[in-house]
Amino acid sequence: MTVAAVVPGSFDPITMGHLDIIDRVAARFDRVVVAVLENPRKEGLFTVEERIGLIEAVTGGHDNVEVDRFQGLLVDFCATRGIDVIVKGLRAVSDFEYEVQMAQMNQRMGGVETLFLSTSPEHSFLSSSLIKEIARWEGPVTGTVPPAVEAALRAKYGPARETSGA
Repeated sequence: MTVAAVVPGSFDPITMGHLDIIDRVAARFDRVVVAVLENPRKEGLFTVEERIGLIEAVTGGHDNVEVDRFQGLLVDFCATRGIDVIVKGLRAVSDFEYEVQMAQMNQRMGGVETLFLSTSPEHSFLSSSLIKEIARWEGPVTGTVPPAVEAALRAKYGPARETSGA
C-alpha cells in the first residue's frame, strides 16, 4: 500500500526550514506532494510558477517528491490526489493553536489526518516573510534558503551589499 503525504504552503520563497521538513517527510512516505497555495487575493514576491520551479529545483534529489498547486480546500486537493496525510512543520508553540484547529477541521471534513513535525532547531527562526525583508534591504540570506532561491531573491531585489568584518 502506497501512503501519500502532502506538505502544503505558500513557499514564497521556500526556505531551508521548509526543505528540512520536506526532506524528513520524503524519508518516511512513499509519495510526497509539495502543494503550493495559489491565492488570487494575495500577491506574492514570486509567481506560483516561479515558486513551483524553485521547489522542483531544490527537491530534485527525491524520486518520491512532486510539486503541484492548489486553490480552495486542502482536503479537496487531498481527496482528488489520493493523499492520506497532511504534514505541517511547526516552528514555535505560537504556530500550534492555529494549526491544530485546521487539523481538526480537515479531519472532520475529509477524514485526512495531520501530522506535525517540529522544525529542526537550526531553522526554527526562519520565515519566508523575514527572509524577503532581509533580501529586500540587501542583507545576507545565505544559509537560510537554498542557493537557487538566494539567486532568485537577488534577481528580484538586487545583489547583497558588502559587509565589513568590524
